Amino acid sequence: MANKSEIKAESRGVEGKGASRRLRHAGKIPAVLYGAKEAPQNIQLEQLSTQLHAQHEWFYSSILAMNLDGKVQKVLLRDIQRHPFKTIIMHLDFQRVSETEKLRLAVPLHFLNQEKSPAGKKQGVVITHELNEIEVYCLPKHIPEFIEVDLSNLEVGDILHISDLKLAKEVEVPALKLGKEHDLAIVIAKEMKEEVEIAGETPADVPATKVAAPAKGAAPAKGAAPAKGAAAAKGAAPAKAAPAKKK
Repeated sequence: MANKSEIKAESRGVEGKGASRRLRHAGKIPAVLYGAKEAPQNIQLEQLSTQLHAQHEWFYSSILAMNLDGKVQKVLLRDIQRHPFKTIIMHLDFQRVSETEKLRLAVPLHFLNQEKSPAGKKQGVVITHELNEIEVYCLPKHIPEFIEVDLSNLEVGDILHISDLKLAKEVEVPALKLGKEHDLAIVIAKEMKEEVEIAGETPADVPATKVAAPAKGAAPAKGAAPAKGAAAAKGAAPAKAAPAKKK
């Protein structure tokens, strides 16, 4: 069952960029509330209190109790826009929740007992979390606050997929209905190899490099002494002859 946390909001009648800018200067956040077959409504929230809410996981993945002008209704946060470099929230989108309509919602994953698993105890093993959340589809009353992933039996070489998650029967994962290729990996435990591989071969398999002899007639390498008896290169100065021995 999702955590119900109350947030306070007020109606606002003025629209436009200028009005939104003035709201932010006054410590407010412009927002919109829509859904449940009702007309969209412009609302505003306190900047400081909302920033505190935004530090908690439940603010993004739980049903919220919005106190709007004294009337409490159930909503979900659907979008949050932040300033590029300032620590302020620019805009929020909320959706009204109907108890009789199913919703799609991203739910966070909580990984448990990784250190106690066989893979977690072995040195040289890297355990990666490929996904941190998954999208579920269910009625509001069945939305989980988070999904636990127990890794106590994780072995080296194991790969856990979305289909391995233990969910309530009322909770569906839409991705699993799209085919096996959408059953993505959640956790991978693999052993790191220390040896360096070269083109698929280990160093022991790579033969030593041989220095090839220059082809017949080829010029010697730069700085190398000419071969014995080799002809002088074209244009090269003749070697200075030694003086004849006097008789």
